[in-house]
Amino acid sequence: MKKEIQPEYNTTTITCACGNVLEVGSTKKDLKVDVCSKCHPYWTGNLRKDTTGGRADKFKKKYGIG
Repeated sequence: MKKEIQPEYNTTTITCACGNVLEVGSTKKDLKVDVCSKCHPYWTGNLRKDTTGGRADKFKKKYGIG
């Protein structure tokens, strides 16, 4: 690798909107993000799973059949 064309690699802090702070290595300085693994619904188990039926189930529900 050519030393003169490589970007400078620094320790960076990533700050989430929930207040979680992570320290990682990056070529950028001090990043701010909206969602992290601490507050993301998929990783916290708060993901809503709306299991809706198909068109036939919708029809049955609408007209009270079955």
